Amino acid sequence: MSKRVLILHGLSGSSYPHWQNHLAQDLIKEDYVVSFPCLPNKNNPDLNEWLDFVRKELEHFKPHIVVCHSLANILWFHLCQNFDISLEKLMLVAPIRDEKLKEAPSFFPYPIPKDLKSEDIIMAASTNDPYLSIEEAIALQSKLNIGMKIMENAGHINTSAGFGKLDCALDWIKAGNEAYTSSNQV
Repeated sequence: MSKRVLILHGLSGSSYPHWQNHLAQDLIKEDYVVSFPCLPNKNNPDLNEWLDFVRKELEHFKPHIVVCHSLANILWFHLCQNFDISLEKLMLVAPIRDEKLKEAPSFFPYPIPKDLKSEDIIMAASTNDPYLSIEEAIALQSKLNIGMKIMENAGHINTSAGFGKLDCALDWIKAGNEAYTSSNQV
């Protein structure tokens, strides 16, 4: 049985050559089952619309692993408040500060969940992200009580910052799954 990975994009999506797009392709090549939906109204999203969409996807797809980028992290924080799910892994990449975005005002303010609904959690942040300073990232990481990978001068960890591939994301997802895959193959 293959692991199921749900990839959630941020504002405006994560079209090729964004690292999430590469990650989806690489995971499929590694025999993972991947859901990488285009969230509704991705350029001017509404929190309730995204919550409804993702709840349905979680119920249908039943992921083992969720990967969030940017605004999707905030979506996940809201989702954790009222949804019962249990993941094996959760990756939060380039969260944004709790400051209204004109394109997505309904997402703010956002909660800091006490339970992120996952056994293993990592947050990746950059030393020069325009949407969350490294000091803000460290404060958020501390409030969430999770591990963090700090990337030097990686901007918002997106295509604009020069990221097509983010191999550390694939490596982290695969870590520890080798035993599961080999012991559960038919």
